[in-house]
Amino acid sequence: MTTDSDVNTVLGLSERRCWHAVRLIQGLLLIIVGYALVTVNLGLVVNAAIPLALTFLPALVRREFTHEMGAGLALWIALAAFLHAAGALGPYEMFGWYDSVTHTVSATLVAGVGYAIVDALDQSAESVTVPGEFRFVFILIFVLAFGVLWEIMEFASAGVASVVGGEPVLAQYGTSDIVFDLLYNAVGALLVALWGTGYFDGVAGLVSRRFSRTSDSS
Repeated sequence: MTTDSDVNTVLGLSERRCWHAVRLIQGLLLIIVGYALVTVNLGLVVNAAIPLALTFLPALVRREFTHEMGAGLALWIALAAFLHAAGALGPYEMFGWYDSVTHTVSATLVAGVGYAIVDALDQSAESVTVPGEFRFVFILIFVLAFGVLWEIMEFASAGVASVVGGEPVLAQYGTSDIVFDLLYNAVGALLVALWGTGYFDGVAGLVSRRFSRTSDSS
C-alpha cells in the first residue's frame, strides 16, 4: 500500500489525532444532514450530504486502489467539506470573509487534483515532458476553469429555483461575489502551485498508474 506525503506534520498533529478530527467532522456533517431532513430543507440536505460523502473519499481510494491518502490529506478534504456545509447554515450571508476562506481552502484541493493530473501525464508517457512553468500555469488555469464552472452551476441553480419555486441549492450573490470567488480561487491555486504540490505526489502516482493501465489495455 502506497502512502502520500502528509500534512499532519505541518499541522503539528499526530496521524491519530487527524483521523479523530475527520471522524468529528463527519459526525457534525451527519448532524447537519439530519437537521436539514427534519426541517425539510432540500438545499441544506444537498449542501451537507455531498460534503459528507466527500469525506469518505480517502476510505474509498484505500479500498479500491490500496492507496493510503494519509490522515492529514483526509483532514484537509474534511475541513473543506465542513466549511461549505456549515456556510449553508448562515455564515455565507452573515460574514463576508467566510465565503472567501471557503473558496480558498476548496481551491487548494482542486489545485491538488490539477497537479496530480499534469504530473501523472508527465510520469506515464516517456515522450511527454512537462516543464515546471507549464505545471504552474496548468494548475492556475485548471482551478479558474473549475471556478467558472461552479459559478455557472450557481446561476443554473438560481434559474431552476425560479422556475420550480423554493430556494436555490447553490447561492449566488451577484457580480462582485463572482469576482471575489475567482480571486480567492486563484489564491488557493497559487498556494499549492508554489508550496503544496508535494502533498499530492502520492495522488499523482496513483493517477499515473491508472493512465498506464488504461493505455496498456487499449
